[in-house]
Parts: sequence; structure tokens; C-alpha cells
Amino acid sequence: MLLDGKTVIVSGVGAGLGHEVAAAVLRDGGNAVLGARTEANLAKAAAGIDPGGAHTAYRATDIADEEQCRALAGLAVERFGRIDALVQVAALDAHFGGLEDADFTAWQGVVDVNLLGSLKMTRACLPSLKERGGSVVLVGTQSSVAAPSQVRQAAYAASKGALVSAMYSLARELGPHRVRVNTVQPGWMWGPQVEAYVRSAAQDEGVPDDEVKGRLAERMALPEPATDGDVADACVFLASGRARAITGQSLLVNAGEVMR
Repeated sequence: MLLDGKTVIVSGVGAGLGHEVAAAVLRDGGNAVLGARTEANLAKAAAGIDPGGAHTAYRATDIADEEQCRALAGLAVERFGRIDALVQVAALDAHFGGLEDADFTAWQGVVDVNLLGSLKMTRACLPSLKERGGSVVLVGTQSSVAAPSQVRQAAYAASKGALVSAMYSLARELGPHRVRVNTVQPGWMWGPQVEAYVRSAAQDEGVPDDEVKGRLAERMALPEPATDGDVADACVFLASGRARAITGQSLLVNAGEVMR
């Protein structure tokens, strides 16, 4: 198994990608330490993927608060004795709009979470990661390299683009400690959020859900979008020893919609 005996912190565990990453960690033999702002969501996720509780722990965590990040990292070490990887999923993606209508106060909030919060969570894990080497997997977005035409999320895309730029510096800084840093960039990822978008768009247009989903898929080289499970599998691979020589890289998981 890819993560046999390894301990992985997964931030942003809710109903979508974070949950799938946590489930994949357990599937591949690891221990998953879950963080998110809402404790009830964490309890539900942990009970669903690990009913006995032997391989999970969780703590309510807002990644914008560095003390809470340190507490989550501390929980991992207290419970399982080590941190082998961080998969940084938590993000603020609910702010929409472009430049002309920009509320830069809201933009600052997006940057504070998606860029600075991700770096705070990463820094909290470094003392343990540096003990024996490990992996940081940052979740970015295809939107940072190719803006979608369906929605405008300029603040989200810019914050995630900045995170990729930071990744290159982190990979150089942490490489001597055998800590790898990579980014997974999902495109349209079939899961709760995209399903909700498809339902809403279909209702607004008075067309079947499959018609909207088909329009998304027709731009992809493969005949259907990647799922949040597909993205989770990419995260787990980069967190594992199978990726021991991969650092400073961005991996698009997007069914071939954008190729770079």
C-alpha cells in the first residue's frame, strides 16, 4: 500500500475533495489527521471512513489561524508520533467576480486563506516533516493557468497562482531536508460543488443536467470530467514514497481540458 504506516494531515475535510483524500489515505494504509473549521463535519467524516477510530484523529482548524494550524500538527504527533505528509485542501472559493467589480477587501480575505493560510499550515508541519523527510501536496486550480468562461473567480485563481509560485521556493528551501512540495491542479472536478453548479445551471436554462455536464466534458480529451476521487488519488501518489524524486511540480488533473 502506498502509505502503509504513514501519517497524513488533510485540511479542508468536508463533503468533497478533502473527504476523498482522507478516505484514500486510509485505503492505502495510512493514518489520516483531519482538519476543517466545522467539528461536526470532521466527526461525520471520521466516523464514515474509520468507524473504529484507530487510524483517524481530527481537530477543528481554521488555516488562517497559525495557532490552530500548530494544534492540528501537534495532534498528529501526539496521536501517531509523526507527520509524513500534508495534503492542503482547505480553501476559500466562494467569492466570485472579476476586476471591474472587484471588492479588494474580499480579495484580501481570499488571499489570506488560500495563500497565507496554506503556508501557515505547511509551516506548522515542518518540524515533524524535517525529522525524516516527507511531502507537502498543495491543492491549486486549473483556473490559475486557464480562466474558465462559465464563472469568474479572479480572486480565487490569483490566490492559487500565487501559491504555485510559492511552491517553487518551498521546494528549493525544503529539498535539503528531503521534504517535497508539489501542487495538484484540478479542473472541473465531478463532486458536490460541480454537481451543484450543474443542477443550478440546468434549472436556470430549463435543460437536463446531462446537457450542462456534456458541455463541460466536450472540451476535454477524455469523454468525462475527472472526479474528486481521481484528484484524491493524485494527491495520495504525490504524498507517497512512489513520488520520492518529484518536487516543485504542478500536476493538472482535468481529463485533458487544458494541456501544458
